[in-house]
Amino acid sequence: MTRISLVVSGDLRESANVECWPAQKAMEDRLTEVLAGMGHELVRAHPVKPEGHGFIATQREGMDAFKTIDPEAPLIVAEAVWQYSHHVLAGLLVHKGPILTIANWEGQWPGLVGLLNLNGSLTKAGVTYSSLWSVDFSDAFFQKGLAEWLETGTVTHDASHVTAFDRAGVPGEDADLAASIAADIRQEKVILGVFDEGCMGMYNAIIPDELLMPMGVFKERLSQSALYHATTQVPKDEGRAAYEWMLERGMTFHLGTDPATELTEDQVIDQCRMYIAALRMADSFGCEALGIQYQQGLKDLLPASDLVEGMLNNDDRPDVTRADGSVIRQGEAVVHFNEVDECAALDGVLTNRLFRALGQPVENTLHDLRWGEDFEVDGKSEFVWVFEISGAVPPAHNDGGWTGSESHRQPAMFFPAGGGSLKGFSKPGEIVWSRIYMEEGRLKMDIGRGRSVRLPEAEEKRRSEATNPQWPIMSAILSGVTRDQMMARHKANHIQVAYANSAEEADRAMRAKAALASELGLEVVLCGVS
Repeated sequence: MTRISLVVSGDLRESANVECWPAQKAMEDRLTEVLAGMGHELVRAHPVKPEGHGFIATQREGMDAFKTIDPEAPLIVAEAVWQYSHHVLAGLLVHKGPILTIANWEGQWPGLVGLLNLNGSLTKAGVTYSSLWSVDFSDAFFQKGLAEWLETGTVTHDASHVTAFDRAGVPGEDADLAASIAADIRQEKVILGVFDEGCMGMYNAIIPDELLMPMGVFKERLSQSALYHATTQVPKDEGRAAYEWMLERGMTFHLGTDPATELTEDQVIDQCRMYIAALRMADSFGCEALGIQYQQGLKDLLPASDLVEGMLNNDDRPDVTRADGSVIRQGEAVVHFNEVDECAALDGVLTNRLFRALGQPVENTLHDLRWGEDFEVDGKSEFVWVFEISGAVPPAHNDGGWTGSESHRQPAMFFPAGGGSLKGFSKPGEIVWSRIYMEEGRLKMDIGRGRSVRLPEAEEKRRSEATNPQWPIMSAILSGVTRDQMMARHKANHIQVAYANSAEEADRAMRAKAALASELGLEVVLCGVS
């Protein structure tokens, strides 16, 4: 019998760790049972705490836990929840035994999202690992993969959907366009406004400056305390004007009277003041894109930034003026990268520039690869992903635009000062998806195509309530990529999506975007297409 060490990384927020612990415990019990049935013992490498959960909750705690682990032992990191990868990264960097990351295929808590973040972080750090996922750990895919790992220390996944991108296949007009945009970025430079770098343990979302600067992209490191101060300086009547602008466009705000548990008008107006402040700061510093941290720090001072992020990412948004009365970037989206994901920032800037030049919709956003299940679409069984994120989704992505958008209070467990989301169900249409990530000290991009679909109302409601019902959702089918191929290949918790006006234009935009990334020095592969 082999003893396998179990490590469980958790949230930084004790409220989340306690709330999510029953789901994690159930997963651990099932995994222990499965391994015992295969003749192996799964042993926790750190105790369940008196606080009521068994998660590693800080980086220091993770470092201390790894002191007690045999560095040669096989090790499993099992996740049913969102986790902060830097809690365990220090230990995994020096662990010599085989490492397996595992998540349960479940929408309730974002364990799959946490797994993908950890995988992306390990990939960036150069750590060798394997990965598996399952609904109940009894399916043939999981059992075969686990048996392979127990025997060999690795798991082999199908990567037949991946094709190296060849710039020679891009039409001359589009190749010239990509080259001209790349040259302009190098010559004129791009500034990414980063409000407090590093968010929620996402080591994979920080691009080192030395990888950005050669392509002409630089960071303006900003403080969320400065954003807080700037927000308080915006007159409330300006915030109200932006709020009333959205009401006139048909957006629905689900308001109540108790600010501790309900969304109030005052919270929304403060969110609008933050929108105005953020845009003015972007203008002042010359930032082409902005990234606001999710929750930490700012959540104790202001309502959530999620509504702000979606407003910024939309061409059709409330005007914001400078001191001289001129309008800042009127009618143009200002790329916002949720959770300060700098890989999404670079991707968003490239998409905004290229798609505008191609006459395609410029609005783009990141999403979590949250979950998914098979469903019949147009008479055919398809794997339909739930792409979901708290903020950054522009109303242009929602079916009905502003009229199809609504705002619900973010959970009080995470946001004591409240604030609303920008909820909607994404409109049907062709999409281009991509992800920039780091591997072997280089920037790389995976890119492919897909489509957003509308499901029957009952199914959409079920999927929404099975995850975070306050958040916007895209029901996505990825072209030529299976569930397991996507999970095995993807090196991030986030995926970038943008619409195109037709299937033909989506294919053209995908290849032109691949050419642009390649011009800037990224290694690009096509996923699901050739």
